[in-house]
Formats: sequence, C-alpha cells, structure tokens
Amino acid sequence: MRQEFITDAVLVSNYIHGDEQSLSVLINRHKQKIYSFIYSKVYDRDVTEDVFQDTFIKVIKTLKLGKYNEEGKFLPWVMRIAHNLVIDHFRKNSRMPKFDNSNDFNIFSVLSDSSLNAEKSIIKSQIEEDIKRLIEELPEDQKEVLIMRIYNDMSFKEISENTGVSINTALGRMRYALINLRKVIEKHNIVLTN
Repeated sequence: MRQEFITDAVLVSNYIHGDEQSLSVLINRHKQKIYSFIYSKVYDRDVTEDVFQDTFIKVIKTLKLGKYNEEGKFLPWVMRIAHNLVIDHFRKNSRMPKFDNSNDFNIFSVLSDSSLNAEKSIIKSQIEEDIKRLIEELPEDQKEVLIMRIYNDMSFKEISENTGVSINTALGRMRYALINLRKVIEKHNIVLTN
C-alpha cells in the first residue's frame, strides 16, 4: 500500500512497532502545518526550527515510552505539544511584556514594529481585549489606579487627588495591580507577543 494512503493511526502504530520509516512519513505529512503554526506564534525562523525539532523529540520520546493515547488524533496532539513548547520558550526567554511605571507606559512597548501589518493589528487588538478582560479580575482599588494611569494617562499626583489617597498609596496600588496582572497572565497561560 502506498504510504500516502496509510492513516496517521496506522503509521503511529507501525512506528511504535519498530518501523522507523513511518515517523518520517508522519513528519513530512504534517511538517508544513506544524511549522506554520509555530511560526505564527514566534515570528522567527530560528526559534521555529528549534521548537519544531523539540516538538518531534518529545513526540518520539512519548511514542517510544508507549504513552501515546490513540483515541486522540495525531496532528492535534502534536500541535498541543508544539503550543506548550512555544509557551515554555516565551517563559524561558521572559518575552512577556515588561511592565514599568514610566510615563510612556504602553502594553505594546514589546511590539517594537511601528508599521503593524493587518495581521499584527488584529493580534494587537486581540491582546488589548485580553488585557481589558484581565484587568476586570483585579480588585476594585487596583483596577481604578491602573485604568487612570494607563488608559487616562494620569500622573500619580492626579490619581492621588482623584481618589483621595496619598501618592504612595496610589503607587502601591499600581504596583500590586501589575503584580496581580502578571499572576493572572501566567495563570491563564497567556502569551502576550506578536
């Protein structure tokens, strides 16, 4: 039977039973989809190559250990592995946005490309939506300071006057808001990047 007619499940089974060639067929069959998926998250050829290699190292290990659950489809399973490795990559390289309290605070300071193309604009607005939803999870006093500071571009002196708390308290609330926002981002495994 010609290899292109063999299902993924049969190829996986053949590989587990010692047919090394079956894995090459699987990799070639899905390489483009997986590679494109990784690249769409990291926008870097070298990183994509690394994550792609790591994905298949993990696939091979899992298959060799007999831990592959055949109920799942092969491609979505590999995509999940790739997705988790992409998240690991961002965590390791701390490419999460760095929050700072300077006047030019901008959640997109990490998105250095000022000429955002259409796709990046969509991603940018999606991240903005995500951030707004995450801010909703903050305690009321922290949320208030964060919105005044970021969205209304108010100074801490103005925030202090508007909320009736000292500048130090306003600064403290901002600091806790950012710490909590980071925790929420990590809890939801959100990768804020273009």
